[in-house]
Amino acid sequence: MLRGAMIWYRAIRPFSLSAALVPVLVGSTLATQYGVFDWWLFFLALLGSVLVQCGTNLTDEYADHRPGKGAEHKVQAPYKVIAQGLLTPVAVRRGALTCFGLAGLIGVYLVSRTSWPLALVCLASVGVAYGYSAGPLPLGHIGLGEPLVFVFMGPVMVLGSFYVQVQRLSWAAVWLSVPVGCLVTAILVANNLRDAEEDRHSGKHTLVALWGSRPVIWLFCLLVLVAFGMLPVLALSGVVPWVGLLPFVLMLPPSWTLIRLIWRGTERAVLHQALRSTAQLHLRFGLLLTLAVSPALAWWR
Repeated sequence: MLRGAMIWYRAIRPFSLSAALVPVLVGSTLATQYGVFDWWLFFLALLGSVLVQCGTNLTDEYADHRPGKGAEHKVQAPYKVIAQGLLTPVAVRRGALTCFGLAGLIGVYLVSRTSWPLALVCLASVGVAYGYSAGPLPLGHIGLGEPLVFVFMGPVMVLGSFYVQVQRLSWAAVWLSVPVGCLVTAILVANNLRDAEEDRHSGKHTLVALWGSRPVIWLFCLLVLVAFGMLPVLALSGVVPWVGLLPFVLMLPPSWTLIRLIWRGTERAVLHQALRSTAQLHLRFGLLLTLAVSPALAWWR
């Protein structure tokens, strides 16, 4: 039983779950500035977000296993549980549908506690999450991956989490969502740069396939620079106190090292290291952003 749990844990790709956690943490914590925070709603929003991410990862695993062009070029990553014979395609598909189903039930409850506009957000999020790598024309395979990830794992999730708590929107949540969306998109960019050769043989038309590596590397640099460039805007607009930006100074050197790694990296192992480092940057940046808008620094405002 323990071995089975560990296999499923590997299948949901836990290293990617920060993409589901950070937007909810940032959006929900911002609600404290408006004198509102419900722990139960926060827990459900967080759980729902994680379930959607798990469903997306399992759907990608199921879709990636289907036989097709370029199968001989696929790299057997540690989380590829179907290829390693650890889980059957049917089990993975059922796991994905279970995650989406549970997320849907949570969404119904959250809508009942708030109002109907949240239902549109929930339906769109689940639809895009499933359609990213499944269906007759997977959205992530036709160059739409990066813009969709930015919109739905940045503004949509931050604003949605904020709305669950406050039941209205604010420009502060919009500004906060920009760096979150930039860095989670940077994770996908790094992933697509790493998998460029494999994707080319399997017929996936990511931005790397459409634009070439060099423009996409420029995009990665732009996303990181915009994320950090938004910090003074957040401070000037009063969303975060200036003192809340001090910890970010310590993140500048490793961020510059990451940009240089992406810029010069050509081997898969190097780009894989860059991918992991980008995910860590997103998580640390998100946690610091959560701290910056939390009641812990309220007295600096």
